Amino acid sequence: MNSASDTLPGRTVLRQRWTGLFFAHWEIGAATAAAALPAGLTPDLHEGRAHVGLVGFRMEALRPAGLPALPWLSWFSELNVRLYVKDRAGRPGVWFLSLDCDRAPAVRIARRFFGLPYEDAAMRWSHRDGARALDCRRRGAAETARYRWRPSGPAAEARAGTLEHHLCERYAFYAARRGRLMRGRVAHAPYRISPASLEAEDACAPMRWDGLPGFTSGPPPALVHCSEGVDVRAGALEEVDA
Repeated sequence: MNSASDTLPGRTVLRQRWTGLFFAHWEIGAATAAAALPAGLTPDLHEGRAHVGLVGFRMEALRPAGLPALPWLSWFSELNVRLYVKDRAGRPGVWFLSLDCDRAPAVRIARRFFGLPYEDAAMRWSHRDGARALDCRRRGAAETARYRWRPSGPAAEARAGTLEHHLCERYAFYAARRGRLMRGRVAHAPYRISPASLEAEDACAPMRWDGLPGFTSGPPPALVHCSEGVDVRAGALEEVDA
């Protein structure tokens, strides 16, 4: 069950804010999703269908709990490719194929201490006239992925049982650290999401960079939403029985 929680079962180790998010989703084959996952995880399907998500946002005021945010270091852009999964106990979460980021120290810290596949990228973020834009070019990539989005309807919490709730209301992620499957949990208020219009130049580039089959021709996303953002608390990683 993907239920929202403003509290963590353990202590808070990190605080942050995710702001100006867009969520773009494509349907993919369950076998394709399963092939990209480590032992111990399986695709978490909605009505028999698997999805891959592309999520762009600004990270703001990232800091250890009890300490102040640091100028420059605690603010950066991210563009994440993620699959929807569950572990052997049936607990839902996300598995990241990549997390592009324009802050090199954050990339190094996340890769070393959290086992997350962060990638160095040149990114540009803007917000003007009700629209947001994010450009991303991963180090070593030949092209730049460009996105511009704005809400096209009112914001509301996703209803339990809907596809939107299944995709957006995720409160755990899985990672591989030193050969072990780990689970991290986050807490925040439910997203207030709006349907969104998305203009994209090579929207599928990040999935192609990750080697995910089926994205060479660049199909448009089936579902796009956006959110103003949420304040987030994160707990310590815990080992999962794989």
